[in-house]
Amino acid sequence: MSFVTQLLEIPGHSSPSVYLLDAREVDLDQTTLRATARALSVGGRYSSRSYRYPFALVAVHEDRVGVDIERTTSWEPQMFRSILTPGECEPHASPSKHEWATSVWSSKEAMAKALGNPMDYDPRRLESPLLWPPGGAGRWQASTLPVPAGHVGWICWQPLFVGTRIR
Repeated sequence: MSFVTQLLEIPGHSSPSVYLLDAREVDLDQTTLRATARALSVGGRYSSRSYRYPFALVAVHEDRVGVDIERTTSWEPQMFRSILTPGECEPHASPSKHEWATSVWSSKEAMAKALGNPMDYDPRRLESPLLWPPGGAGRWQASTLPVPAGHVGWICWQPLFVGTRIR
């Protein structure tokens, strides 16, 4: 499919496969874009999808994974503060940095999807992977994704630890 681009592949690691679908390339409507993304979601034990028409992100992995794509928008100060944990409020909180605010939101959405049901997680209680130390947090990894201009994309996943035994 020429309108599907693989975004993430880390050689030598058991990382998720991540795909960006661009409906503009083949003139797909929203319904067909979603159906195509669902069809790409097979092949791994876990999958995650996110849509911001005309784009979709799909991740497939053998362990937990979550993706999110958001269009960069303006954030009102009150709305921006309503998604932050107390530790994120200062010194980082700056609603004038709309791309940063959108990235905070998108990273939290990806993390909530990776944890399970995103509706179970309050963004005011979920630390943004954007502020994690390099290398991730605990067993979790996170990364921004190279998505089209005017958008922000994130992925969160649990890497497979090849060669280790869980007893």
